[in-house]
Amino acid sequence: MIRYALKCCQDHEFESWFASAEAFDKLRSTGMVACPVCSSDKVEKAMMTPGVRPSRTKARPSAPESSTQESVSENGPASLREPMSELEANLAKLRQHVEKNSDYVGLSFAKEARRMHDGEIPQRSIYGEARRDEAKKLFEDGVPVAPLPFIPTRKAN
Repeated sequence: MIRYALKCCQDHEFESWFASAEAFDKLRSTGMVACPVCSSDKVEKAMMTPGVRPSRTKARPSAPESSTQESVSENGPASLREPMSELEANLAKLRQHVEKNSDYVGLSFAKEARRMHDGEIPQRSIYGEARRDEAKKLFEDGVPVAPLPFIPTRKAN
């Protein structure tokens, strides 16, 4: 796996993981790599600083020889489940709010949103997934939809 810092033609910066450099090139050439903010598929690699960890002696203060394993783990890396910034914390709160107050309709999102808009089924808050062409058609037809700044947790078997 390889992580790239990416930038779209509108200067939105984001990161994504790919199986390999070749996989990134192939996906980008077919328009499958898109900006999560504006959906532009004109994406290029951005400058990226390497993720270098300081040496073990500099990463942790030296502990007395009688220290326990617990104190060593307290100085270890932060949990990946904890937000690294205020933005990540706010995105986590938004995700919790959406998941608590909306129904997940999965890949049927475009169909369900259109049926509600046409009055075929009662209005309710929903979220799910749609292909780019489906989302664009909903927007063009005046169906009130908006992209989420996160990928929904799939609730499938």
